[in-house]
Amino acid sequence: MSESPTKVTPQAGATSDGAAGNELVNNLMPLVLDIAIPLGSYYALHDGFGVGLVLSLALSSVVPAARTVFSLIRDRRVNGLAALMLAVNVIGIALSFVTGNPRIMLAKDSGVSSVIGIAILVSAFGSKPLMSAGLKPMITKGQAAKVAVWDHLAATSTRFQRLERLFSVIWGGSLLVECVARLIGAFTLPVSTMVWLGTVLTIVAIGAAIVIGQVAADPMEKMVESEADAASKRQEREKAGADNTRLPEAA
Repeated sequence: MSESPTKVTPQAGATSDGAAGNELVNNLMPLVLDIAIPLGSYYALHDGFGVGLVLSLALSSVVPAARTVFSLIRDRRVNGLAALMLAVNVIGIALSFVTGNPRIMLAKDSGVSSVIGIAILVSAFGSKPLMSAGLKPMITKGQAAKVAVWDHLAATSTRFQRLERLFSVIWGGSLLVECVARLIGAFTLPVSTMVWLGTVLTIVAIGAAIVIGQVAADPMEKMVESEADAASKRQEREKAGADNTRLPEAA
């Protein structure tokens, strides 16, 4: 697919604070509903209130399960992020029944990372890389003009599409590396060590993905800003031309 120049004309008032705020909320809402709430509720129930593992996983599956069913009924399609979190929780529940061995329970977390990592990697080679949903609001900052530019570049620019895929590949790869490290540690290191080391590995994996991901995110942000600035200047020139055309009539 060949690249074409962006022709985006933001509507008057589209970049107001209210519109920008609404756009940012709309972009972040899927991440909150499909990832933040399920993960947050799981850790709050299991670690904060001492609820059993299986019940914590089951209760944290309610929102993604509802979102998945709602998407199937309303849109006749599967909500990717919601279905992913639902699958992760179902796998966690299944693994919890395998054995009471604490090392198996520790290995469960590597299974969670692997499911998410593989899903992100697979999506990178599809039409909608999963990590783009999280990157888009960070780059566009909820500004309608930048959102329009992002959508245009994502549909027409081969370079932008490659960077989108690269960003998801970096995140998926980082989570798979964490999965392997957790799995090895679960069966080779003392259980007491892995209880805290597992969290450290997760933080390191996410930190590495954020840092390395800038290889793709920075050029994408520059492309969006460049195209948005060009569109804004073009709109100003068109407005100035229209004003100059009306001047003789006013005289």
